[in-house]
Amino acid sequence: MAYSPVVTVMTLLLLAFDGCNHEGMRGTFRERAPKGGGAPTKVLAVYEPWFGHPKHIDVGYSSQDPLTLKKQITEAKKLGISGFVVDWYGDREPFIDKAYALLQAEAGEQNFSVAMMYDETRADSAAATDDALVAFDTFHEKYLAPEAAGSQAYLTYMGRPVIFIFPKANHTDWARVRAEVDKWNTPPLLIFEFRKTPYEAAFDGFYAWVNPGRQGWAPDGSHWGGDYLRDFYKTMQNKYPDKIPVGAAWAGFDDRKASWSLGRYMSQRCGQTLIDTMKISREFYPKDAPIPFVVIATWNDYEEGTAIERGSAKCDGGDGKHNSAE
Repeated sequence: MAYSPVVTVMTLLLLAFDGCNHEGMRGTFRERAPKGGGAPTKVLAVYEPWFGHPKHIDVGYSSQDPLTLKKQITEAKKLGISGFVVDWYGDREPFIDKAYALLQAEAGEQNFSVAMMYDETRADSAAATDDALVAFDTFHEKYLAPEAAGSQAYLTYMGRPVIFIFPKANHTDWARVRAEVDKWNTPPLLIFEFRKTPYEAAFDGFYAWVNPGRQGWAPDGSHWGGDYLRDFYKTMQNKYPDKIPVGAAWAGFDDRKASWSLGRYMSQRCGQTLIDTMKISREFYPKDAPIPFVVIATWNDYEEGTAIERGSAKCDGGDGKHNSAE
């Protein structure tokens, strides 16, 4: 992917957030605290910890390189991003597990947050549930224990650790998982992707994810998901007022060159897609009552064209069109 040194994420988000800190072009994503006190929105970003593994493309660094992790956290903090939501597969992916351990330890040194996003297995129901039970127990003992390196960096909300869940085949019995994690000394908050599920009672909240909206994927990439995000925020306020809403923003999407490609493409529109998706939460959660979290998808998923780590895609060809279609 080509990048323009002019179209930086800082530049784009200065346009998106009128409540950000402009001094020195830092704090791009950071919102002011709400009037009357309370916590401002925390802006997080999904982090993919698999680079350097031969199954994935070469992006010029390894997710197991401590210096790279240190630099990435430093750069994210300059943008006002307060934490990474990290894909994690348990014992199924030892490379990713090691990268997560290094990242959590570094986050603990830099006053940065990390949270686990559990990637569900595609196995059948019994195996998927057993995998999740073992994985959650392992994570609890290995990373949430007070003596674990960087455990103080783990993301909490209202005093409880936050765990995100990325569904795959939807074979996990989340009611069973919920019952088990409720036995922890401090039960976690389970945040599931916004979609239909028979286990909604097991979840404490839902997060939005990259979605082109009701019309689906457009060949020219013009469907950027504004209607999807508005539906998400309306549903959280009207149907799930007692659950935690986790908003989302994205710069675009493009899996056309990936080995698993489904031909999905969402134009970055010269950075306008990131600006627009960041702004929509403000329509539903004003500054004096902000949404708790907004997650940027993603920091560094170069294989699906969502990474913001190196800026916005260069504006040329079809991606340079400011198409406002949704």
